[in-house]
Amino acid sequence: MTPTDPVGAHMGEPDPSGRFGRFGGRFVPETLMPACIELDAAFREAWADPAFRAELDGLLHDYAGRPSPLTECHRLSEELGLRLLLKREDLNHTGSHKINNVLGQALLTKRMGKTRLVAETGAGQHGVATATAAALMGFECVVYMGEVDMERQKLNVFRMKLLGAEVRPALSGSRTLKDAVNEAMRDWVATVVTSHYCLGSVMGPHPYPWMVRELHRVLGTEAREQSRALLGGADPDVIVACVGGGSNAAGIFSGFADTAAALVGVEPAGGAAVGGGVPGVVHGMASFLKQDEWGQVEEAQSISAGLDYPGVGPEHAHLSDTGRATYPNVTDAEVIAAFRTLTRTEGIIPALEPAHALAWVIREAPSLAGKTVLVNLSGRGDKDVAQMMDLLEDEL
Repeated sequence: MTPTDPVGAHMGEPDPSGRFGRFGGRFVPETLMPACIELDAAFREAWADPAFRAELDGLLHDYAGRPSPLTECHRLSEELGLRLLLKREDLNHTGSHKINNVLGQALLTKRMGKTRLVAETGAGQHGVATATAAALMGFECVVYMGEVDMERQKLNVFRMKLLGAEVRPALSGSRTLKDAVNEAMRDWVATVVTSHYCLGSVMGPHPYPWMVRELHRVLGTEAREQSRALLGGADPDVIVACVGGGSNAAGIFSGFADTAAALVGVEPAGGAAVGGGVPGVVHGMASFLKQDEWGQVEEAQSISAGLDYPGVGPEHAHLSDTGRATYPNVTDAEVIAAFRTLTRTEGIIPALEPAHALAWVIREAPSLAGKTVLVNLSGRGDKDVAQMMDLLEDEL
C-alpha cells in the first residue's frame, strides 16, 4: 500500500472539514458528531501504525486472496478493436472488491473496542463481506437491506444469514439501497457506544469517503503496477469503472489519478447522480444527487441493486467538478448486452454492476479504437444469474 497523497493532489486527503472542493463534509445529528470525530482520529492513528497496516496486508493476502490478477481479454479485444484489460476484483474472497474495505474497518472496530458491526447493502456483496468479517473476528452483525433488493438478491441474503448475520429489511421509501442506509444510520445513532457502522462505499459523513477510498487504494496500486509490467512501463489510456456510491471506482482511480490516463465512471441511466443530479445533501454528505425542484430526493432506478442509489460519493462529484474524471451513463438494455458479451467471448460472468463499465466500452469502441482500456471488474455474476435467467432464459 502507498502512503496518502499530499493535500491538494488529485485523490489526496480532504481538507480539515472533510471536503473535496465544495463536496463532502459532515451533515449529521449532534448525537453522531462525536462518533465521526472518534472514527476519524482512530483511523488516522491506525493508518499511521505499521503494525495495523501489516495485519491488514496479511489478511488481504492470506484471507482475501490479493493481489487480484489482471486479465487481458484477447477475443473481446479483437471484436472491439481495442486492447481490453480487466482488474479481477471478482476473484477476491466473497466475490467482489468489498472485502478490502470491510477487513480494514473490522480491524478498526476491534482496535476501538467495539463488538458489533452495522452495515447497509444493495446487491448484497457488502453485506456478505461484512458478515464474513464479523464471523472471522467474532462480532455481532446486523445488515440492513431494502425489501426490493432482498427479493432480487435472495442468494446473498441466505449467504449473510449462513454467516451468522441478522438481515433486517428496509421497508420505507423505494425499499432499496438509499433506505437501507437510512436504517443503518438510525441503528448507529442508537447503539454508537458498542457498534461501528461499516459503511460500504465512498459516501456518508467524513471520514467515510476518504477512509473507504484509502482502504480500496490497494487495488489501484496493484492495477498500476500490473499494467506497467504488462505494457512495458506504460499506463492504460482509459480507466473505466461503474459508479453508484463509487467505492470500486475510487479504488482504481486512485492508482492513476496522477497519470495521463482518462478516468471514466459509468453510472446507470436511471440513477445518474453526476450526469443528471444537482448539488445537495444526503446521508451526511454534500454531493451530487437526484432531487426534485423542492429538494426532495428522487428514487434511482437500475437493473443492478448495487447501483440503485440517488447520490454519489463526494470525491467523485469533485473529480467531475474539476474535469479529472467523466461520468457517462448506460441503459439497462446496454448492461444486459454487455453481461452476455463478456460471458460469451471470455468465459467470465460479470456482476451487473461492472457490466455497466463494460457496456460503455462496447458502446464507445469506435472512439477507443487502438487504445488500451482497463476495466475494474468489481464483482462476479453469481449473485445475478437467477435474475438474468428470468430475463434471458427464453432467448437461450
